[in-house]
Amino acid sequence: MSRWTALRPALPILIGASLMLSMAMGLRQSLGLFMPPLTRDIGISVSDFTIAISVQNLAWGLLQPFAGALAVRVGFRPLLLGGSVLYLCGLVLLACAQGLLGVLLGAGIAIGAAMACTGSALAMAVAARAVPATHRSMVLGLVSAAGSLGALVAAPLGQVVSQAHGWRMGVAAFVVLALAMLPAAWFAGRADRIPASVPLAGAVQQNARQALGVALRHHPFVVMALAYFVCGMQLVFLTTHLPSYLDLCGMDPMLSAQALGLIGGFNVLGSLFFGWAGGRWPKQALLGMIYLVRSLVLVWYFRTLPTVESTLVFASVMGFLWLGVAPLVSGWIADTFGLRWQAMLAGVAFCSHQVGSFLGAFGGGLVYDLLGNYTLAWQTGAALGLAAGVVQLGFALGHKGPPPGMTPQAATR
Repeated sequence: MSRWTALRPALPILIGASLMLSMAMGLRQSLGLFMPPLTRDIGISVSDFTIAISVQNLAWGLLQPFAGALAVRVGFRPLLLGGSVLYLCGLVLLACAQGLLGVLLGAGIAIGAAMACTGSALAMAVAARAVPATHRSMVLGLVSAAGSLGALVAAPLGQVVSQAHGWRMGVAAFVVLALAMLPAAWFAGRADRIPASVPLAGAVQQNARQALGVALRHHPFVVMALAYFVCGMQLVFLTTHLPSYLDLCGMDPMLSAQALGLIGGFNVLGSLFFGWAGGRWPKQALLGMIYLVRSLVLVWYFRTLPTVESTLVFASVMGFLWLGVAPLVSGWIADTFGLRWQAMLAGVAFCSHQVGSFLGAFGGGLVYDLLGNYTLAWQTGAALGLAAGVVQLGFALGHKGPPPGMTPQAATR
C-alpha cells in the first residue's frame, strides 16, 4: 500500500484542519495592516492597539492548555466549531469598534479565545490522530504548510480593500473569509471517531494531572517550552509592528501586505521542509537551528534602513523559518508523550510562546511610544533568540533518555 493510499481515509479531516488553521492564522497575522489607519480614525495610540493584540496572544496562550484538555472530554468538533463562531464575532466587533474597548474585545479577547480552539495546537492534534505514526511528521508539515496559505490571501485582500474603502471594509472582507472556518471545523471534527491510542493490556491510563507532571519533570520539554517563549516574542513583534516600521521609514503601504503575503507563502515551503526533516533528524536540534538563524536574520535586516528588496528577502527567509516550529513541536510531543494528552501538553508549551507574544506586541508598542523607534525592541528580540537557540540546540544534542514516570499507556501510539 502506498503512502497516499494509506492517508486517503484521513483526507477530509486533514483538509478541514488545514483550511481552518489557514484562515485562523492568516487573518490574525494580517491584523497589523489595519493599525495605521485604525489608530488615526478612532483616536487611539499604537500602544493601545498593541495592547489588544497582546491580550489576544495572552488569552490564546492561557486558554490553550484548557482547550486541549477539554478536547479529551467533549471531543474536537464542539471546540473547533465554537472557536470558529467566536472568531467571526471577534472580527465583527473589530469592524464596528469606535474606541479602545471595541478593539480590545474584538481583536483581543474574542479572537484570542477563538485561537485557543482553532489554532495550531488543536489542528495538529487532529492531524496527528488521523494518521499512522510512520506518516506523522510529514503530515504535520503538510497541515502546517496548508495552514500558512491564509496570509497569502488575507494580507493582499485586506490591504487592497482597506485602501479603496477604508479599514472597516477591510475587516469586513476578513469576516467573509472567516466563514470558511465553519465547514472546515466540521470536517476536522471527524477526528473524534478515531481513538487516541490502542490500550495495552494491564496499562494504567494517565489523567491530565499525571500527564502534565510527567512533562514538567522532563527537562527537554521544559527547555523547549522556554525557548518557545522567545519564538513567540519575535514572530508577533513582526506581524504587529512590521507595517508600522515600514510606514515610519516612508515605505509604500502595499509593501507591508506584500511582505506578510511572502511570509505566508514561504511558510508553506518551510513547514513542508521541517515536517520532512523532523522525520529524519532530532526535532529539538532543528528547533535550535531555527531560532539561531532567525535571530541572525533579524540583526541583518534591522541594522540598516529597509529597501523594497531587503524587505522582500527578509520576509521570504523569515517565512521559511516561521511555522516550521509547529510540526516539530507537535511531532516531538506526540512521539514522546503519546496522543491522548498531546493537545494539552502542546497547549502548555504554547502558553509560554504566547506570553512571549504578549511581550513582543505590547513591548514593541511601548518601546515605540517611549523612544520613537523600534531599535531597542528588535535588539532585545535578536539577543534573546540567539541565547534560546544556543541553549535549545546544546540541550537537544546532549540529553538522552525517556521522560521520567512514562507509563506504557502514555507511550502507546
